[in-house]
Amino acid sequence: MTDLKLFNSLTREIEPFRPVHEGEARVYTCGPTVYNYPHIGNMRAYVFADILGRTLSHKGYDLTHIINITDVGHLTDDADAGEDKMEKMASEKAQSIWDIAQHYTETYWADVKALNIRQPAKWSVATDYIEEMLEFAKSIADKHCYELESGLYFDVSTIEDYGRLARAVTEDGEGRIDTVEGKRNAADFAIWRKTPAGEKRQMEWDSPWGKGAPGWHLECSVMGEKLLGFPFDIHTGGIDHREIHHPNEIAQNQAFCGCGGLSDARNSGANIWMHNNFLVERSGKMSKSSGEFLRLQLLLDKGYHPLAYRMMCLQAHYRSELEFSWEGLTAALTRLKRIVMLVERIVDAPSGGATDHPKFAPVLEKFEAAIADDLNTSIALTALEDALATKKVDAGIKRAVVELIDSVLGLGLFELARTDLRIRPKDAVITEAEIDAAFERRKAARAEKDFAASDAIRDELAAQGVEVMDGDPMGWEWKLS
Repeated sequence: MTDLKLFNSLTREIEPFRPVHEGEARVYTCGPTVYNYPHIGNMRAYVFADILGRTLSHKGYDLTHIINITDVGHLTDDADAGEDKMEKMASEKAQSIWDIAQHYTETYWADVKALNIRQPAKWSVATDYIEEMLEFAKSIADKHCYELESGLYFDVSTIEDYGRLARAVTEDGEGRIDTVEGKRNAADFAIWRKTPAGEKRQMEWDSPWGKGAPGWHLECSVMGEKLLGFPFDIHTGGIDHREIHHPNEIAQNQAFCGCGGLSDARNSGANIWMHNNFLVERSGKMSKSSGEFLRLQLLLDKGYHPLAYRMMCLQAHYRSELEFSWEGLTAALTRLKRIVMLVERIVDAPSGGATDHPKFAPVLEKFEAAIADDLNTSIALTALEDALATKKVDAGIKRAVVELIDSVLGLGLFELARTDLRIRPKDAVITEAEIDAAFERRKAARAEKDFAASDAIRDELAAQGVEVMDGDPMGWEWKLS
């Protein structure tokens, strides 16, 4: 198989994957802060991480993938400022912070399952590692930290190459980090936040620096080191983490390891840092601060199968911006539907067969080259379609080739039926008898060449959630939307 090459955000170069431990791949993914529902842009990061993990498994590596759950320490401004997101939501909802965390963790897991994202080796929950965070902080405090009234802060001048990952740090750090009186450098960040005098948080612990809670950046350093060991192979996250969160993680890792500069990527704690780009939506509903934002559940309520969104993600390279639109989602669903129609022809063929057939050699070469080229799923999808279009071959061999490709793309093609992909809005109320009556009127209008009336009936049906499927090769005249 073609050697796997991945883009390293730290070096800004495509690099061959060389595991730290022979035959293993150890991956850490920054997971959600469970103070609210994830929006679909958040979920793009986990589709990307899933493709990475599936590719590493396909390449024969023994994968250990960790995804964390942040249930404490993440402030309302990612730039180390504002209120704790969890405490703020618990106060607004007048609920226990633990109940808030449980509810939003479970809804996130539901989205993970709906998008056919594989379970990681472990979901690491931040509050399960408080003792380890304290030990980590104590180990670096003397050389790299200083105490202020508000907490323990990391002095970024004590390590080499701070901010190299972001490559966006100004000399004075202006615009990156909240101003705190007494900080030595504007970019210094909190390792431990003391509970202000006279206040009590729902989540707080004793520490050498007073009762309080860990900083967001500390959590990932601790769980990465504890569960994977430094250096591990790959650290992933959204591109928004590349500017502040991950540079601060790296600084802590350097301090903990007593490492030198970042010209040697191993000193960062991970050999490769990978970041997916944003999902953009022009109406501005990708921000949770708007109050109304695009959740996967909204897509489901509108009747779209969740794997249509996965298909939409696969059609773009993970490092490219992806624009969301309902038209684009519909196009992705249509493409998935066409693929499933072809898969249905081989669904009864025996599973697990050989893939070595001369007709499939170029298809598999194309697929292997695509995923090895920094996870180029858009090309890998065309290889899948090439495989399904291959004629005059044994159905069992074709199925084996499609299964192999789908093991990386993760569309679950042999568990999908075309009927699963009908668009069925949650609020659709029209009955089949009403649809049949409308179709009779439309047939009559078309017979009389009254195409204006025919189009009006089609639009009337569409408004009630019925898509007319003129020319459908499977002979379906309509589908309930």
